Amino acid sequence: MTRFVVKLGTSVLTAGTDRLHRPYFVELARQIARLKADGHEVVLVSSGAVAAGKERLGVAPRQRSNIPLKQVFAAVGQSRLMHLYEQIFELYGLQVAQALLTRDDLRDRRRYLNARNTLTLCLAQGIVPIINENDAVATAEIRVGDNDNLSALVAGLIDADLLLILTDIAGLYSADPRSDPTAELLREVPVIDERIWAMAGGSGTHRGTGGMQTKIQAADLATRSGVAVVIAAGHEPDVIARVANGERIGTFFPAATTHPDARQRWILAETVRHSRIVVDEGAATALTRQGKSLLAAGIREVSGEFDRGQTVRIFDPAGREIARGLTQYRSNDVRMIAGLRSHQIVSVLGYDYGPEVVHRDDMVVLAGS
Repeated sequence: MTRFVVKLGTSVLTAGTDRLHRPYFVELARQIARLKADGHEVVLVSSGAVAAGKERLGVAPRQRSNIPLKQVFAAVGQSRLMHLYEQIFELYGLQVAQALLTRDDLRDRRRYLNARNTLTLCLAQGIVPIINENDAVATAEIRVGDNDNLSALVAGLIDADLLLILTDIAGLYSADPRSDPTAELLREVPVIDERIWAMAGGSGTHRGTGGMQTKIQAADLATRSGVAVVIAAGHEPDVIARVANGERIGTFFPAATTHPDARQRWILAETVRHSRIVVDEGAATALTRQGKSLLAAGIREVSGEFDRGQTVRIFDPAGREIARGLTQYRSNDVRMIAGLRSHQIVSVLGYDYGPEVVHRDDMVVLAGS
């Protein structure tokens, strides 16, 4: 048995039109029924609520909308989207369940475990969970922001074997194929490094919020969580079934590690993408080889904005990411105490949360130094 998370973008669900494409939902249900008949488990992370709301209210898809108005579209469209899933999946004997999540549901340890228990119990009962961000109530502070990254968080949450991100492009290319005819499709990406990040562009279409950059972010998070990833074209014939059978379609990202334990998955789930703490060689060795905590004295550079309790990325002097962990201090605080001895922290900040910037128990080591 294999456990799949399938992420469906708005451009896929609308087949490139301005309406939800009903024939695609039928084809989707057929493929998932086939997987389940073969003994596999499937979770869907579905976009399309805003598009469904605009369709229902007769709003032009290209019309610009502020956040409150998008939340209205999502509130109207979410029930419409789920009704469509329920009707069509029932034709194939499939029972669906809706789960709406925000970043806070995955940030809080108890709510994280509750979400995990609910989804795994649904799968045990043969139900297909359909997940979306709770756009109708989410604020900027608690949003995941896009369903690509949400799908990666869900894949780590439930110990999935594979995350399949279906989009309107065949995979990751060496350049933008829409403007560069020499662009080549990358069949496999063993490591997501700066070269791969440079290949990712911005948002793809007016219908969705994600572009290739968010898909690479999702692949990075999922592979760090022990989940393999495939980015492929959603309208490739039988794409879900073929990927499940091991056929190489689109771009494949192998898992960078085995499944981490539950607490490590939770730590990885809260990573601030643009956070960067660079440590000196001594601190890098202490973290990766000696199992030590990160102290202020070993920090040489801090970039990005993050709050206390969020997961930050830690790099060695050569620019290799060596660890991620929950920070005890805000980004501005870390900048002020970088390079200081622990006993100096309170005199600089006026307070302290302990000598460790990142405690060893709150850290996931990614590479040796």
